[in-house]
Amino acid sequence: MDQKTREQAELAGGDTVCAGCGAVAEGSPPTWTCSVENGERRYLCDSCARENIRAIEGRLDSSWW
Repeated sequence: MDQKTREQAELAGGDTVCAGCGAVAEGSPPTWTCSVENGERRYLCDSCARENIRAIEGRLDSSWW
């Protein structure tokens, strides 16, 4: 991944933002899910990942679900 892609998923302070609900966590939490869609890195918190696990495993873009 290039640095520009990483910046899209993280805030200036190094915090990570959930692409689903907007939750913010310090750093990159080990329990969050990370995926790449259209060259963009997206993180999902535990709750959002659990709600959409079938779509994630089916490799469906988040715009589908």
